[in-house]
Amino acid sequence: MAKTAAWTGKEGKNKTGGLNAKGVASYRAANPGSKLKMAVTTKPSKLDPNGKAAKRRKSFCARMSGMPGPAKKPNGEPTRKTLALRKWNC
Repeated sequence: MAKTAAWTGKEGKNKTGGLNAKGVASYRAANPGSKLKMAVTTKPSKLDPNGKAAKRRKSFCARMSGMPGPAKKPNGEPTRKTLALRKWNC
């Protein structure tokens, strides 16, 4: 049986949303030339409004907020999309 990349499985995902360090590393290994970075988890009030991190966060929030799909699973738990938006302080 072929081993799957960590970023596609449970071991590469963070319980609070997004990928963990192992997931990001496995994604970079599977996709050479990738520039995937960890989430910007700093509160917006602590970021320089003109800084790279603030712009990255704002761009992610704009793109991800417009994605189709529910915010909750049928059992009431938040979806991965909702968890990611929370992690990025969107």
